[in-house]
Amino acid sequence: MKRFLFLTWVCLLSCNAQKNLGKEIEGLVLLEQDGYSGVEAFETMEIRDTKSLNRFYSQINKTRKPGLPVPMIDFSKEMVLLVCLGEQQGQQSVQLYKTKETDAKIFVGVTLEAKGKDPLATQTPFYLYKMPLTDKTIVFQLVD
Repeated sequence: MKRFLFLTWVCLLSCNAQKNLGKEIEGLVLLEQDGYSGVEAFETMEIRDTKSLNRFYSQINKTRKPGLPVPMIDFSKEMVLLVCLGEQQGQQSVQLYKTKETDAKIFVGVTLEAKGKDPLATQTPFYLYKMPLTDKTIVFQLVD
């Protein structure tokens, strides 16, 4: 009985530790996700203008017919966070959270969680988020 209680206690603590990795980013909304970005290695980017967003969509739409529509963003009020996972086997899930904030920077943790492993399914997924505009620089940190 003591072992059962101990294991239950450890499980509860480990679940709480995963939830407390960082703070939720206020106003963060997933706009789009897809299994093909064409980006071969892990890459993150903050996008603050229409030209940069269009450049990314022109890259991923090179081999698509029809291409994905570019989301309409009001860059005077919002900005976009882009996470490209690079080449992946199977499906991944991404979670973003704020780990630290200073006067000039917001540190954003990126965690990956495997949804399913299929050794034949190679993807280069991307996740596109929007959030309220800030003057602070976004610093991405991949967390294992």
